Amino acid sequence: MTNFDIREPVVAGKFYSENAVRLRLSIEKFLQEAEEVRGSTNPVAMIVPHAGYIYSGQICADGFRQTANSIYDIVVILGTNHTSPNFPKISLYPGDGFRTPLGTAMIEKEVVAALLKEAPDECVADQSLHMHEHSVEVMVPFVQVVFPDAKIIPAVVGSADLRIAERFGQALAKVLKNRKALIVASSDLSHYPSAEDAAMVDRETLEAMSSMDSDAFRTILQAHRKRGIPHLSTSACGEAPVLVAMSAARLLGATGGMVVSYANSGDVPIGDRARVVGYGAVIFSKEPPKNIIKTKQYNRLASLVPLAQSDKKALLAFARETLSRVFTTDTVPLPRNFSAALEQPRGVFVTLKKKGELRGCIGRMIGDEPLGKLVGAMAIQSAFHDRRFQQLSAAEMKEVEIEISVLTPMKPVAGAEDIVVGRDGVLLSKDGRSAVFLPQVATEQGWSLEEMLDHLCRKAGLAAGSWKKGAQFSTFQAEVFSESQIH
Repeated sequence: MTNFDIREPVVAGKFYSENAVRLRLSIEKFLQEAEEVRGSTNPVAMIVPHAGYIYSGQICADGFRQTANSIYDIVVILGTNHTSPNFPKISLYPGDGFRTPLGTAMIEKEVVAALLKEAPDECVADQSLHMHEHSVEVMVPFVQVVFPDAKIIPAVVGSADLRIAERFGQALAKVLKNRKALIVASSDLSHYPSAEDAAMVDRETLEAMSSMDSDAFRTILQAHRKRGIPHLSTSACGEAPVLVAMSAARLLGATGGMVVSYANSGDVPIGDRARVVGYGAVIFSKEPPKNIIKTKQYNRLASLVPLAQSDKKALLAFARETLSRVFTTDTVPLPRNFSAALEQPRGVFVTLKKKGELRGCIGRMIGDEPLGKLVGAMAIQSAFHDRRFQQLSAAEMKEVEIEISVLTPMKPVAGAEDIVVGRDGVLLSKDGRSAVFLPQVATEQGWSLEEMLDHLCRKAGLAAGSWKKGAQFSTFQAEVFSESQIH
């Protein structure tokens, strides 16, 4: 295609894999695990997120999954303007296609020309706004996998001017009438609040989005700005494309919207719940199903309950799938649809053993996040960040057995005489140093109590026997299970 004007990818290898096999597999895996909403047929438009696939790919796939029974020849991708703050109009890419590692998605130039003619005051043919803009590009691989024969219309919506959005929405509806077209508005939700604040803000934003009421949507965004929510810089970075999608969808016959799914970056095994970005998938259709917004509720039970066999099996499978996805797709699965027991905060260690020998073990003593998420996070840490070992390789996965230790809360004890070998895990602290052993370590090594405490001192960088004077001890118990035990 050397004679064509093709935009080359700029975020391949950053937002998604630059390897075609890994990229396709990542999207296929997300689609396989996507939420399927019964009764959602032939969406006219949808809103999906544009962050890196490792964070938002599953939510994006949830949106595209709702189009599985539809045929579209044209996909209009409404991107957010991240690069040119003083550009107020709609920039239509005037070239021939967008290239990704999966090939080249060709542009429907006839529709581009029609839009330029229909809305000459709102639209310009300008490549410059697209050169470094990721919000359109990250949608293209999904289109290539889900609609391999469709052509695209890349549009960057310059600003959230409601008059421009309404006029461009009208132009889109007129040009796309009687065509098999899908409009995709590219937008993330809240930026940088805590996960708890994000869940509240994003629920309100998604409700406004699904109403298809432009005024209500803008009003809730303004209310969030005035509320003084810590670290919230925006409730929807794609406000402008969402307004266009609402306008066009209404004119194309959509009667309502429905929220398909929600998560934020703190829900992902590698995410930080103190500072998150929100992601939602919304569809607009002629007969939308009843709107149900799913946001994660962390189950802080008054007393911990034992894990069922099915829970243990689910955790082991999720740990292995997490590592497999890292190796094969450069992404991780989103922990969801777990039982209530796996949503409660619990401390946990993930241990990797190769031919019976330790290959990595890292955990978190304090259960400050849902157990399911922490298992994925600790699996990654054990495989790649245990400084005692080289990083795990993909070739080793078939030889590695995964063991999980789910912890009870830690309790201080008066002294070493209160520790029971084989029952108790032990945290030793002295002179600013500390070390911990899981309950099974002493039994596996055949240590007595004194031997275990000597080894624990050495692990903490203290001399053997240091535990006898001035040391503090805390104990905990664990439910320990491995792949060879759970079938």
